[in-house]
Amino acid sequence: MANLNKSDLINELAARAALDKKDVEKVMDSFFEIVVSKTKAGDKVAWPGFGSFATSARAARKGRNPVTKEEINIPASTAMKFSAAKALKDALNG
Repeated sequence: MANLNKSDLINELAARAALDKKDVEKVMDSFFEIVVSKTKAGDKVAWPGFGSFATSARAARKGRNPVTKEEINIPASTAMKFSAAKALKDALNG
């Protein structure tokens, strides 16, 4: 299984859409900037048929250092969540 990196994705999108690679990169960068800013503000970003991006709050908790077995405090944080739409799940599962 091959990994698709940013450069590969831009090349493929540019070829499929018959667009300049620089324009495709600007659009992709803008898309991710919008997803980050909107979800950081508490909004959900949805693309029907594909899925949605949202944030989830993780509470502070106790953890354990696996090497020293020492108990550590893990601070609260915000995580990005992606939920696949039914149409995407169906496409992946035939």
